[in-house]
Amino acid sequence: MVKKKETKKSAFNIKSVTLLQKLLILLLFLINLFLIYNIIKNVLPFKSEVQNQSQPYPFKEKIQVEVLNGCGVSGMADKLTEYLREKSFDVVNIGNYRSFEIENSIIIDRTGKLFNALIISDSIGLKNSNIIQQINREYLLDVTIILGKDYSQLIPLKKRS
Repeated sequence: MVKKKETKKSAFNIKSVTLLQKLLILLLFLINLFLIYNIIKNVLPFKSEVQNQSQPYPFKEKIQVEVLNGCGVSGMADKLTEYLREKSFDVVNIGNYRSFEIENSIIIDRTGKLFNALIISDSIGLKNSNIIQQINREYLLDVTIILGKDYSQLIPLKKRS
């Protein structure tokens, strides 16, 4: 007499588990694509947009800027502010820096969006090596410009000083 093998019925069908795994892998792949797209879109600067300095600020969101005088020459922060506003930047604060002994002008990125600082840097003719990051979301602005004693080398102040 031939005995039939008894097969246990499992709670999960192997084919359905494999299908479920495939769906989860596909879902994770799509999520990764979405995240990579957003990182590339929001983080990487696009040089062609930065190089176009003759046009007003080309994006929907305006960059909020603070201009501080660190050179001690009266009126320089006002002149730079006028230039930035002509270029459609949103200057939200103008004032004096805590010291008038700043040798080189600097741009401070306050939000972690370095692209904003690069746009400002290109607009006023300051080297990108003069950009630093001091992220502080309490400032409610994107970029701080501190004018140094080299202010006469900046594009807007060459023409107007």
